[in-house]
Amino acid sequence: MNRPARHGDARDGVHLPHPAEEVDRITRHLRNAAKQHKRRGFVVALSGGIDSSVVAALVSNAVGPERVLAVLMPEIDSASDTVPLAERVARHLELPAVLEDVTPLLATAGCYARRDEAIRSAIPDYGEGWAAKLVLPDPTRSDTYALSSLVARDPAGREHRVRLDPDAYRQVVAATSFKQRVRAMLSYFHADRMHYLVAGTPNRLEYELGFFVKNGDGAADVKPIAHLFKTQVYDLAAHLGLPSDVRSRVPTTDTYALPQRQDEFYFPLPHEGMDLCLHALDEGLPASALCDVLGLEERQVQRVFDDIEAKRRVAAYLHATPTLLSPVPPRTEQDEAVLDLAAS
Repeated sequence: MNRPARHGDARDGVHLPHPAEEVDRITRHLRNAAKQHKRRGFVVALSGGIDSSVVAALVSNAVGPERVLAVLMPEIDSASDTVPLAERVARHLELPAVLEDVTPLLATAGCYARRDEAIRSAIPDYGEGWAAKLVLPDPTRSDTYALSSLVARDPAGREHRVRLDPDAYRQVVAATSFKQRVRAMLSYFHADRMHYLVAGTPNRLEYELGFFVKNGDGAADVKPIAHLFKTQVYDLAAHLGLPSDVRSRVPTTDTYALPQRQDEFYFPLPHEGMDLCLHALDEGLPASALCDVLGLEERQVQRVFDDIEAKRRVAAYLHATPTLLSPVPPRTEQDEAVLDLAAS
């Protein structure tokens, strides 16, 4: 990896000094992964966001666009530009693409009904024509760690902000996690039918700090940008020549009906600041080293540091593999021969 150089501060430490070298390194690893697992290509869940667009470009460079399938999976709460941007990226990269509207699957699984049931515990009138999102308090502006609030907009355009009780909050989160898990299911359907690998799209912030759903968007066979800061992903996007409107799109969750930035829902700062804080922690820099560049007081930066450490602890469960009662012996050469025969 092109690791950030050690500096007296963390201002410039998250950019990739040599994007072309990193692209070459990642594409070599992707080719090796396809060869190791005896798969012919890659499936990418393409949302039109910066991460999935960069991953689509990388796997296309690795095996050729004809051996990459872009799967577009919008649903009723998706932003209006999600599909147009994803289609533009697919055309730009000359990728075959399929459109899977996952709304019917989610409705059948009870995603929307279970979510709305939980919201109605706090807003009894919530229903058709309403829209909502979960919003975190800004830890840099608060002296206490507060819980998320639900922001809802009624059909008349009036905004309501309420606090959900823990059971209702967990049900809203659990219900919306259907979205990522349904998309993972469809990604693997297409991967299985085409004998491809699924390429995951988390960047380092998302991977390390647990901004993904276990067995949902956290499920993949290879995660080619999980070692890269979000700023570095933008560096790759510019080097790869991705469309400017994709590179300028503000990172969103694209999960709730109301527009929602990632720093409203999960991260205490926009990605540039989060990258700097995560890098500073890794380099052993104090909170005071970031005050000027972030425009925050030392205690506010320290709260972001504390939030990162807390999210790392929570992410341990998300990264954990299934617990086995006893070790399972590794595959033998005979096992490999059988797998080779099955793949031929």
